[in-house]
Amino acid sequence: MNKKPTFFQRIFKPKPTETPVPPAGPSSQEVASLEEGLSGEVRPLHIPPHDPLLAYLTSAQGVIEVDKLNLDSPTLRALRAEGVRLALPLVSQGELIGLINLGPRMSEQEYSSDDFRLLQTLSTQASPALRIAQLARQQLLEARERERIENELRVARVIQETLLPKEIPQLDGWALAAYWQPAREVSGDFYDFIPLPDGKMAMLVADVTDKGVPAAMVMATTRSILRAAAERLVEPSAVLERTNEVLYPDIPQKMFVTCLYLVLDPATGKMTYANAGHNLPYLRTAEGLVELRATGMPLGLLPGMGYEQKEVTLKPGEFVLLSSDGLVEAHNAQREMFSFPRVKQLMAEHTTGEGLVQFFMDQLNAFVGPNHEQEDDITLMTIERLPTPSSPSTSAGQIQMLGEFDVPSAPGNERQAAAHVLKAVTALNLSETRRKRLETAVAEATMNAMEHGNRYQENVPVHLRVFADDTRLFIHITDQGGGVSIPESTTPDLDAKLAGEQSPRGWGLFLIKNMVDEMNVTQDGETHTIELVVKRDA
Repeated sequence: MNKKPTFFQRIFKPKPTETPVPPAGPSSQEVASLEEGLSGEVRPLHIPPHDPLLAYLTSAQGVIEVDKLNLDSPTLRALRAEGVRLALPLVSQGELIGLINLGPRMSEQEYSSDDFRLLQTLSTQASPALRIAQLARQQLLEARERERIENELRVARVIQETLLPKEIPQLDGWALAAYWQPAREVSGDFYDFIPLPDGKMAMLVADVTDKGVPAAMVMATTRSILRAAAERLVEPSAVLERTNEVLYPDIPQKMFVTCLYLVLDPATGKMTYANAGHNLPYLRTAEGLVELRATGMPLGLLPGMGYEQKEVTLKPGEFVLLSSDGLVEAHNAQREMFSFPRVKQLMAEHTTGEGLVQFFMDQLNAFVGPNHEQEDDITLMTIERLPTPSSPSTSAGQIQMLGEFDVPSAPGNERQAAAHVLKAVTALNLSETRRKRLETAVAEATMNAMEHGNRYQENVPVHLRVFADDTRLFIHITDQGGGVSIPESTTPDLDAKLAGEQSPRGWGLFLIKNMVDEMNVTQDGETHTIELVVKRDA
């Protein structure tokens, strides 16, 4: 045993025919009412684990005459000093749960055999009743304790929510969004928006290792340190360095904080950022997805850390996603992980930051299923520079999205893809020659993507996007066959093909390349993208 067991003894001075009170069951008020009219009393009895009396009482059968015991027991000597003559152990499932003690009879006569039989019957009936009373009281106490803890956690949740931004800041020309969902009552994740001088805005997403109350306490501390550092320091790297130095001496062992901290200048679109071991932010541009990498150790892990600082300028229509581990590390019923590649793919498919947070949560819920128990805290933040109202002939260098659509990978759907593209570029007033050449290139490229990339799996679509600036038109055609490289375009040898020395196939890329002004091919291990570039008519 780890501590001295405590039993309750009923000390009787009246005749033993009186009914004993179950020691652990009633409350103090109930004991007081039962004591009226009785001269006995209920009080705790402490028996040290090494006392031989404990083993004797547990294994004894029937009533014990205290004066006849020959044990070197401090408890036995104490009972004799109290005037106890008989002891009746109450044992349940091999465990001593109570003890009824009797002093001498008031008549000064000896206890009879009938008295012993009565006490034995009492023991048989009282032990299970006492055990049930003890268990019921234990359950009641545990329920009250759980209720107390739940109330405290609810209060902690409310307090923690007050530490998060009350509302999303409104910046001219920008759209910001955030989502926060703890896995438990309280969270180790948090995000923040901190207004800075000259109209700039600091934004951050952070994730404390561990979950529950310890993580929530570290979260509150880290937030306060970051805000204090942001008041004195401008550069994101300096803010993280200062936070790390202040946090490191006091953070609990085996805990640390990952944090992505950035400063946005809304007027210019320049975003300066530093990363303390957090998930990479993803920037969605018209050309595709960009990982914003910057190295740095998590906060509170080691002293004296430096943090790489980088910057990028967001163009109109571009947006950034910041997230915590709860998104990528979620598992479905088959124990498959949502994963970074899936996040990147979904980002690449989404052409606007509007509704991106809800889009990801819908995708996550569909992935994990309806009975999913959230494993980790989830935090998402999106930062989008809104597109400026423009026509296809706006200032040089500004790219406008003209259309985006999917085409099922089925024979003949290349004509559907070409029709969609021609409709999207109607306002550009391309010459008939350019339209015909563009239609041929798009149809051929889509057919190649359906056949060689997606292998004509109708449930795996070809994804097309159409962009334009004031001088060029861009069409991106993406398939899901990233495991095999697209060969270089070569000039076919007609004589060799007619002689059967070359495959009759292989004209596709050559044809596409000669129908447009420029053709580029990219792949990322999961997808191929053919970019067609067509110069617009003067």
